[in-house]
Amino acid sequence: QVQLVESGGKLVQAGGSLRLSCVASGDIFKYTMGWFRQAPGKEREFVTAIYYNGDYTHYAESVKGRFTISRDNAKNTVYLQMNSLKPEDTAVYFCATSLRWGLWSVPEFDSWGQGTQVTVSS
Repeated sequence: QVQLVESGGKLVQAGGSLRLSCVASGDIFKYTMGWFRQAPGKEREFVTAIYYNGDYTHYAESVKGRFTISRDNAKNTVYLQMNSLKPEDTAVYFCATSLRWGLWSVPEFDSWGQGTQVTVSS
C-alpha cells in the first residue's frame, strides 16, 4: 500500500476553479486512482477515477463536464481540475487507490489520504 497526501483545497467563490493534487509515497502505476468527497453530515461519495495508465476515466454525473482527473505516474501524482465550482461542491476531498476498475464504491478502494477541504462560497 502507498500513503497518499492531498493538497490544493481552499475557499473559492462560485464559478471559480481549483486544482487538487494527490501525491503518493510510492509507485501508483498499477492502481486505479479515485477522488471522493464528503460533505458535513453526508456519506463519502465517488467523484471520479482514472485507469492505471490514464486510458479511461469515469465521472459522477454531478461533476461531469466540470471536473477533470489526470495522472502523472512518473511523479506518482494524481490531479483533479475543478471548474465552474458550485456551493454544493463544498466538501473534504480524498484520493484513494484501487486494484480494480469499474467499481466505484468506497469499499472498493484501499488506501486513502487524509483529505483536503474545498469550500465554495455563493
